[in-house]
Amino acid sequence: MEIAKRLFVAGLVQGVYYRANCQQKARELGLKGYVRNLRDGRVEVFCQGPPEAVQALENWCWQGSHAAKVEQVQALTDPLEPDLHNFKILY
Repeated sequence: MEIAKRLFVAGLVQGVYYRANCQQKARELGLKGYVRNLRDGRVEVFCQGPPEAVQALENWCWQGSHAAKVEQVQALTDPLEPDLHNFKILY
């Protein structure tokens, strides 16, 4: 069984290798999805996979990269996206 979540991460999360580190963690967890910067300064993460792995990435998002200062993570349940095959950074 797979689940999907969309996470919105606020704080100092752009320009601190947050996306690259998020991609690495998601791939370690075997998740599919993407991470991207938003114009309002937040980072959006869409991830899908086993519930424990999705929860592990959500927990990681509160920490983020070494230089990040995460203030908030908003998590929303999303429908699965069947065409995803890996976890990538969107630009």
